[in-house]
Amino acid sequence: MGVSGVPRHWRSLRERYRLLGTYCENCETSFFPPRKICPKCRRRGRTKEVEFSGRGRVFSYTVIHVGSKTFEEYAPYVIGLIELEEGPRVLSQIVDCKPEDVHIGMKVEACFRKLFEQDDGGIISYGFKFRPVDDSWVEYYRRLLAEKEAGAAQTQSTG
Repeated sequence: MGVSGVPRHWRSLRERYRLLGTYCENCETSFFPPRKICPKCRRRGRTKEVEFSGRGRVFSYTVIHVGSKTFEEYAPYVIGLIELEEGPRVLSQIVDCKPEDVHIGMKVEACFRKLFEQDDGGIISYGFKFRPVDDSWVEYYRRLLAEKEAGAAQTQSTG
């Protein structure tokens, strides 16, 4: 059976579970979704598959108040255009925050979530969405390290 005989759901499994794209070694540009041929260089390009970090910023967004039947239980929800650190832009839902908390430039990271479920007990699709980056632990460890260094300096000066 050829690739065209396999349902799209199963053909795109790798892309659903990992944030995969393409990097062109010729023009040094990253693309999402993966491309066989570089859109900039065309056939001169030398592309290779890459896995993106999943970190980026909100480039643009909109709040959906009345969604399709599949997504009506999630309304209101946010759909955002995310600019990844590596350059490409990804359209995805932004989760784990209130719609009013989302803003352009907000740092986000990819997370693995349920995308949708078919009505009649069919396929449950999972994939990536984006959530705000929680860097609160960074400040905690900076403070902890500073206290440790201050304690070491105090011990050396008294010892």
